[in-house]
Amino acid sequence: MASNGEQNQTSEAGRHQDVGHKSLLQSDALYQYILETSVYPREHEAMKELRELTAKHPWNIMTTSADEGQFLNMLLKLINAKNTMEIGVYTGYSLLATALALPEDGKILAMDINKENYELGLPVIKKAGVDHKITFKEGPALPVLDELVKDEKNHGNYDFIFVDADKDNYLNYHKRLIDLVKVGGVIGYDNTLWNGSVVAPADAPMRKYVRYYRDFVLELNKALAVDPRIEICMLPVGDGITLCRRIS
Repeated sequence: MASNGEQNQTSEAGRHQDVGHKSLLQSDALYQYILETSVYPREHEAMKELRELTAKHPWNIMTTSADEGQFLNMLLKLINAKNTMEIGVYTGYSLLATALALPEDGKILAMDINKENYELGLPVIKKAGVDHKITFKEGPALPVLDELVKDEKNHGNYDFIFVDADKDNYLNYHKRLIDLVKVGGVIGYDNTLWNGSVVAPADAPMRKYVRYYRDFVLELNKALAVDPRIEICMLPVGDGITLCRRIS
């Protein structure tokens, strides 16, 4: 008969085997430790308010995790980003993390097909006093990117670009974004470990949306790994984020 400790370990493993867990850490307690020790004590009041607001939304699984929000905020400060882009906004948690990190005259071109979700978080963003940095465009991002790429003045114009949108278009985004980000600039692709499904057996239990997009994520990861125009770093933060620094 299994001990209580063994039963707890089995139960915890079972939760993670059902691929779709937001954190990639195998221990919920360890993830909670990170949040309570590093993230929550230093989380901006507006970030906390928006995180709690988003948690009540039926699609809250789409939001950027708190630890990843902290990571993005730090990264943007480290690279002194000023002109940025975000594809996939949802309620704006990662967008707010970006806006808070940018200087007063910083700019974010934000795109999402659902303005209603963005407007849910907009009052919090306004309360934080950073909404003037954001230009929001509703609709598919590809037509907007195509227009930007047509004008060579936009080439190399962005310091940082964050993509957290339709995984089946990630490669299409990359083909355009590589021209828009500056040499030395960074593109961040979210969900590149896709709930751990990238290493899961084909017959592993997965949520339907995880299984559907898994091949697109795998295809992206293979393409980024051999792209000579970038240096990459894949990190197990949130649901996995791959940073691509343009070198040519």
